Amino acid sequence: MSQPVPPTPGVPPAPEKAKLGLGAIASISGVVLLLLVILQNRTDVTFKFLIWDLTWPLWIYTIVVAVFGAFVWIGIGVMRRRQRRKERRGDY
Repeated sequence: MSQPVPPTPGVPPAPEKAKLGLGAIASISGVVLLLLVILQNRTDVTFKFLIWDLTWPLWIYTIVVAVFGAFVWIGIGVMRRRQRRKERRGDY
């Protein structure tokens, strides 16, 4: 049976391979799906908001909505973590 080789002084150990977590895989999949939707929907659309009529390419609107949704999602996560931290510390 072979025994493990002790580390050589002055030589850094080989780095371990990084593994993708479930969150990273879901994020990459979401970005790929978003890109597919953007590539398939490149027409102009008109939005009516109060007194304004806005004409945008649909792909820009898709990106704006996705970024807004990401900010809301991150904001909810921050608020949730803060609330859990307060509960754990007993700060009310």
